[in-house]
Amino acid sequence: MTARTTKDLLYEQVARIGKAVSSPRRLEMLEMLAQGEKSVDSLALELGITMKLASAHLKALRDARLVLARRDGKHVFYRLSGEDVAGLTVKLREVAGEHLVELRMALGQMMAAPDTLQHFGRSELLERARRGDVVVIDVRPQSEYQAAHLPFARSMPLAELKRRVHELPRERDIVAYCRGPFCLLSDEAVAMLAAHGYRVRKIRDGVAEWQAAGLPVERGTPA
Repeated sequence: MTARTTKDLLYEQVARIGKAVSSPRRLEMLEMLAQGEKSVDSLALELGITMKLASAHLKALRDARLVLARRDGKHVFYRLSGEDVAGLTVKLREVAGEHLVELRMALGQMMAAPDTLQHFGRSELLERARRGDVVVIDVRPQSEYQAAHLPFARSMPLAELKRRVHELPRERDIVAYCRGPFCLLSDEAVAMLAAHGYRVRKIRDGVAEWQAAGLPVERGTPA
């Protein structure tokens, strides 16, 4: 085998990852799976695509060894093959945000209202939450919270927030988060809580961004 053939083979293998993440749908799937294991039907439902198309996308990710599958009865569940896969999606977003003006403009539109999004420094937020100066709420589904969540965060799924709003203290700032910078669940939560008179903001981080920064996360439901 010549040196050229060897290099071609090496780059071809790395390119398998690039091909697997070249689809917007597959990138979104990886973001969702970074929140925890999910079934094919739940992925298809949330993405608004057919089971057949969802399975085809997942096969491409599995062929690139980015996800793992298991069967439980009639259902097939997928999960990321490692935390480094979640870190890859975070890095892709960061590079895209640095070099693509179109992405920065789109994110700018999401952040147009200064009262609905505030970026706390991660260490500052962690310390303020530890002291109880702010209440951090995780508005993702409960199953995603149990898989992993930010330290000191409370599980307040968006679907339950309206009937549980009384559980939040009015005298403290509320900080909401969901699945990362492209997730809109926390925007809805901010709007709802602000309408009830709460001082509330969101952060762009999700669990994947927190882990990529080398910060701790918690798992399960706190006692």
